[in-house]
Amino acid sequence: MTKKTSITLRETVDALRRHYGSPERLPTADPFELILLENVAYLASPARRREAFELLRSTIGTDPIAILAADSQALEQVTARGILKSTFAAKLRECAIIAVHDFNGDLSSIIREPLQIAKRTLQSFPGIGEPGAEKILLFSGQQALLAPDSNGLRVLVRLGLVREEKTYARTYAASREVAKDLPADPGVMQEAHLLLQQHGQTLCKRSDPHCEVCPLAHVCAYAKVGQLK
Repeated sequence: MTKKTSITLRETVDALRRHYGSPERLPTADPFELILLENVAYLASPARRREAFELLRSTIGTDPIAILAADSQALEQVTARGILKSTFAAKLRECAIIAVHDFNGDLSSIIREPLQIAKRTLQSFPGIGEPGAEKILLFSGQQALLAPDSNGLRVLVRLGLVREEKTYARTYAASREVAKDLPADPGVMQEAHLLLQQHGQTLCKRSDPHCEVCPLAHVCAYAKVGQLK
């Protein structure tokens, strides 16, 4: 557990923007492509995940029918950017099957459903839990949700903006309250999500964080109490 600080999420995002500049946006806003992006390279860095997605788009295509027509070897050449390439090649195919059989290949109407219905529907796809569903709704521009990934959530906990609960799900749920500090605009939330993710991947790492060069160290509860690991 960390001590609360006086910094706000808005101030945090401003400081991270000054430090990193504007973040690179995701390569798509299409809901099915966002599902593919989540499954295309398991435990890969964002750069490797983007590389795998662009390879999928250029060699096979991201249309569900095109993925179903591709052979396993072609799909594995894409998913090899992460680990468990065979498993995740099969997941790409499963995503395509669900998209075709359940939604006639078009998810555009699904993401416009009320929030809880849209989330439950997106969670029918492999690899998509509640955080992933919220991320898809955020980056498709449908919902103004912070939807922090594990790196971004770690930053919020260390700053004292979010209390670390006994389970990841409860800690994640607590991030919804702090997100109210930002305007309810998908573009604003997208930037915040990406900056928090970038900070968690570069300086505020899970192990060996670089607090000595962190632009938030002077207001960070984690740094102040000397909990470096």
